[in-house]
Amino acid sequence: MGLGNEPITVVKRELDIFFAHTEKNFFLNLTREETSRGLNPTTISDLTGIPRQTVIRNLKNLTKNRRTLLKRGAALAAFAPVAPMFVKNAFAATSGEVNVLMWGEYLPDSILADFKAKTGITVNHTKIGDNGEIIAKMKAGGGAGFDLASPTNMRALQWENLGVLAPFDMNKITNIGNVNPGMVAVGERDWNFGGKGSHWVPQLWGTESISWRTDKWTPDGLPSFGDLWEPNPGINGAFMMGRTYSMMTGCGIWMHHQGKMDFWASYKDEDTMRKNWETITEYCISKKGNLVKFWSGADPQKQGFTSDGVVVGQTWDGPIVSMMKAGEPVAYQTTDEGALAWVDGITLSAKAENIDEAYELINYSFTPEVGGKTINEIGYNSAVIGASDHYTDETKAISQAIYPGDTASKLNAWPPEPPWFADARAEYANKFETA
Repeated sequence: MGLGNEPITVVKRELDIFFAHTEKNFFLNLTREETSRGLNPTTISDLTGIPRQTVIRNLKNLTKNRRTLLKRGAALAAFAPVAPMFVKNAFAATSGEVNVLMWGEYLPDSILADFKAKTGITVNHTKIGDNGEIIAKMKAGGGAGFDLASPTNMRALQWENLGVLAPFDMNKITNIGNVNPGMVAVGERDWNFGGKGSHWVPQLWGTESISWRTDKWTPDGLPSFGDLWEPNPGINGAFMMGRTYSMMTGCGIWMHHQGKMDFWASYKDEDTMRKNWETITEYCISKKGNLVKFWSGADPQKQGFTSDGVVVGQTWDGPIVSMMKAGEPVAYQTTDEGALAWVDGITLSAKAENIDEAYELINYSFTPEVGGKTINEIGYNSAVIGASDHYTDETKAISQAIYPGDTASKLNAWPPEPPWFADARAEYANKFETA
């Protein structure tokens, strides 16, 4: 009986059964006979596109290392893990590594170890903490030195003319069907540079909102972006932190909510933007006595609460959720105005050297189990459909506390930022910092 069009999971189950009842010469036997579903060197070759003799040679090599493979739990992974691409790379020539420019906490050690166990590929992770840092490193070498990078969705206009990214071959992202289609559409719409196809696929999403030390302050109802500037209840002395342009953006949203400006019009033309941001900057400087620190990256957010004396902060959800899970006296919640929401994705460098390995990491990341396990560790939200089925009870409970009731439907998507906007905003952020 041949394999026909049976899904890879069926092949894996067949191998599970066959391997469990076969003597130590399993792999060697497989070079001469077939399983009940017709799995043999020829069908493996048909399934993977690898020459039959190469399959036989590698099966014999696996025979020699069967005991080691058993201990690592990798024997079946050589044939049929989550995606067919894993099967191919079990035999195909590989560099054995992939170079990734990605946010610091997005690739936990446990995930990297599991990926290497399943594929033999080492991930060289260059950690970053800001979108500007990603752009600067990619521009420095035209994308050289990196295979994948992880910009945020609204930055597309700043990347379009840099020439450092390549479009994806979507046929190689075999698990793209596992990903939220609305988020995938962002890449197809905003990152389709030159009509060459999507240059960006979503990985995970998160929010930026208000967090606080639960033993020192509690908001009156939902927190507000205004609590950095005029906290309710009040707080004496310096007490707050934020990323410069983010906290100024939050201030603008708060002012918009109060009817003091049309903040969202700032993204439409430079004259409106400058008028609004002059007002925001002047106000923020008037409240500089509230400031304990500016942060950049995940760890400084945590340190603000643990060692720097911060009481209230405008932060990402992930770092604070990880602190909550560790039992620290902190909380994070969407604001009354609606938290700022963003989607971080994956892009392919125009000078990527480890292309097969890059697609393998993407497909691995786009499985529900890996998506769920990643979020359990880092505290954001997965773009993978079904990842929440693998969330722990603790992760689910925290998510419900962060977005009570229908507040998750009232988030503010961070608008696309053209280059002129980013440059002008940097001017105002610098004014606030130097004040």
